[in-house]
Amino acid sequence: MSARSAVRAGVRLLGGTALGAVTAVADLAFVLVAAPLIPLRSPRFVAAGARWLTGVERRRLGLEDVGAYGDRRALAYLAVRWPVGLLGGGALFLLAYGAVTATGAVADWLSGGRPDGMAPTVPIVAYLTAVGAMLLFLDLAGLAAVVSLERRLGRRLLGPDDRELMRRRIAELAASRAGIVEAVDAERRRIERDLHDGLQQRLVALAMLLGRARRNGSDDLYRQAHDEAQRAVEELREVAWRVYPAALDELGLAEALATVAERSPVPVRLRCDLPVRPAPQVETAAYFTVREAVTNAAKHAAATLVDVSVTAPDTMVIVRITDDGTGGADPGGSGLTGLARRIAALDGRFTVTSPPGGPTVVEAVLPCA
Repeated sequence: MSARSAVRAGVRLLGGTALGAVTAVADLAFVLVAAPLIPLRSPRFVAAGARWLTGVERRRLGLEDVGAYGDRRALAYLAVRWPVGLLGGGALFLLAYGAVTATGAVADWLSGGRPDGMAPTVPIVAYLTAVGAMLLFLDLAGLAAVVSLERRLGRRLLGPDDRELMRRRIAELAASRAGIVEAVDAERRRIERDLHDGLQQRLVALAMLLGRARRNGSDDLYRQAHDEAQRAVEELREVAWRVYPAALDELGLAEALATVAERSPVPVRLRCDLPVRPAPQVETAAYFTVREAVTNAAKHAAATLVDVSVTAPDTMVIVRITDDGTGGADPGGSGLTGLARRIAALDGRFTVTSPPGGPTVVEAVLPCA
């Protein structure tokens, strides 16, 4: 993380905690007003107020994706959340108090004064610096803990229950299964077109040449038939390579991607850094992602250079392909859609960023296991 990013994250943390302390007071006041009304049939304004305050907290914490929840869960969240918000406000107060005290003491020393009768000797300065640094660390750690606790409370009390999570998972699995079936059918149709429009035509031409050569006994026709047979063999190898490269099983992902780079009409800069070999299905998905992205960059993007990076931080394999082409790639295209379905079936993530004018970035994040 860069220094600028760290500063921005710190400012967001402090600002969010300060706003949380203010909303904690509002949450406490609302809970005190609404608590006597809960045993009765709560008026509509109680439910509406609880949902509005809860919505404010969700936006502050960035938890818009926690799902649906009822009015009682919203009230329970507000009742539990306000002490945490006040705790964050107390930590912020101590931080501000410490900063003001330290600044005042330094300013007093620089002007020749003696705050609390202490002269700025080396032992005094070293002692106060050490104590101040320790207190600052503890206060910042407390602020980070408050933010983490608030997010956990939000996901715990406002997030979907086990039944809802299972329903979502079943829907995801059903969608990924349907997507895989569609992708396989599309791949079969593409293979059939390659065989019918390319290889089959060459074999028909070869048969015709052999027939003419047999009738006429012409050496020139035999040479043409031999050349046509060689071209048919090359095309058959090309179709087989597009279906599944044998090098992927025999030599691994790095060598298979090196073959993609060699065959590409556009220069490809490849970096494959995998400490251990991933599972076969992960290798296959990574390979087809790179091949499709490189092919699109050469055919449609007018790219002059493609960067391919395959790394494995933690438990994920990250495949990133960047080209310097014209951009405007359609994520809904048949090739990219098939890749997205294949990667979703492995519980991975697939993104395409391609603004007009470029660059185009295709990224797949795949679990190693």
